[in-house]
Amino acid sequence: MNALNPWLILLVAILLEVAGTLCLKLSNGMARLLPVLGVIVFYVSTFVLMAISMKRLEVGTAYAVWAGVGTALVTVFGILIFGESVAWSKLAGTLLIIGGVILLHASTKESAGGPGEEGRQEHEVTDERQGEQ
Repeated sequence: MNALNPWLILLVAILLEVAGTLCLKLSNGMARLLPVLGVIVFYVSTFVLMAISMKRLEVGTAYAVWAGVGTALVTVFGILIFGESVAWSKLAGTLLIIGGVILLHASTKESAGGPGEEGRQEHEVTDERQGEQ
């Protein structure tokens, strides 16, 4: 599973987290068994996938994307499925979250080879080559 794109793994983790949160709403305060089981299965699965994705993604970026996209999706599904309120401020906040996620993803591309394990190995190789010259 590590050969998969860590962003794809993170996307699946986000979708599972959203499913878990929707089950939490459907559980009626943890009183309905099937949604409670969904909460447990989806949340455990999301954290396993988050841990796998963080092997190759920066923790701050991965967590911010996970939380931001999850929040935006739960907001949209809350409106569409549960008939929750729609306000301009809620929509504007959701758009700002999406914009922030895009910026974080772009900053990850800019800093490729940063502080992660792969980045450390790449820098070590570069440092060794410079020492030989």
